[in-house]
Formats: sequence, C-alpha cells, structure tokens
Amino acid sequence: MNYYAAPIARLIEELSKLPGVGSKTAQRLAFHILDMSGGDVEQLAKAIVTAKRSIKYCTKCCNITDNEICNICSNEKRDPASICVVEDARDVIAMEKTREFKGLYHVLHGAISPMEGIGPENIRIKELLKRLGEEDIKEVILATNPNIEGEATAMYISRLIKPLGIRVTRIAHGIPVGGDLEYADEVTLMKALEGRREI
Repeated sequence: MNYYAAPIARLIEELSKLPGVGSKTAQRLAFHILDMSGGDVEQLAKAIVTAKRSIKYCTKCCNITDNEICNICSNEKRDPASICVVEDARDVIAMEKTREFKGLYHVLHGAISPMEGIGPENIRIKELLKRLGEEDIKEVILATNPNIEGEATAMYISRLIKPLGIRVTRIAHGIPVGGDLEYADEVTLMKALEGRREI
C-alpha cells in the first residue's frame, strides 16, 4: 500500500537512488524539499541540471571541469614534470586539501576490477600513456586506493610505464595517525613495515 501521493512517491524513489541515501533519508529529504519555497526548489533543480550539462572532462588530465582544460592543468605554477594518478575526481580534491602536492594529476575514472567487468581499456590508462609520450614527465605517483582493485591498477600501470624510463612511485600505506597497532589487520601492518623510513 502506497502512503504517498504519486509525485511524492516518485521524488522519494528518485532520491533513494543516490549513494548512501536509504528510504528513510529519501523520505526526509523529499519532505524537506516540499517545505522549501518554490524559488529555492527551482534553484536546486536548476543547479543540478546546470552541473550535469556544463561539467565535462579536462582534455589533458580527465578531471571534471567546466572548461576545456581544468584549473590545475592551466596553472603555470604547478610542476609539469610530476603526475599523480588517482582513481576519481574526488581523490584530486583530497590530495589538494593536503597542500603538499604541487604537480599535475591524471584521473582514471575507476580501477581494474575483473569481477565487475572493468578492464584496463575501460579506464583512462590510454590517455595517461599518451600524455607520457607527449610531455616531459619525470615522475608518476600512483595514488590509487589501497584495496585489491587499486593495487592491481597500480601494478598494471607501473609495468607499462617503467620501460619508458620514467620514475614510478606509490603512495605509502599503513597505520593511520592516532591508530593502535593492536587493531590493525595483517595487510596494513605489512604495508606499514614495507613503507618504513629512517627518522
């Protein structure tokens, strides 16, 4: 039995398709939207449509942008000899928040995952190799996620790049700051030992 009028039921159904939004949250959001003024609802709808229509991929690094080339790639203060390879545009934002990396990025838009039918041809590896052939790159930093798919992707890309004579590095993994050794799993401890450095 449907308790809602058809338009509200449809709104709840569409909102529940968003990641991390269950039926209760979708219901709460739907009723919040109904309580908003007509102008605010129109602004929200317009913002969603505008973002979807105007956002495209940077022709250089494949990051999301509203221009042909993104703000990072067009910034002349960045180090063009260093590329950090990430899986997702959100990873670029995470790296930028550290304010440590001064080079450029390359966004793969996924990771190799045979179980999900995602092979090397389904992510932006070809575009990365093209860049390496056209630009004077000294180092490629592989910053894919520390899971099976991310590790497989990093190893695959590393094997493709090493014959080109370009330095390939991988971000360190291990115990998070504030973490306790007793709660860390064996793989995390192994990675922490592998990535140890002199102090």
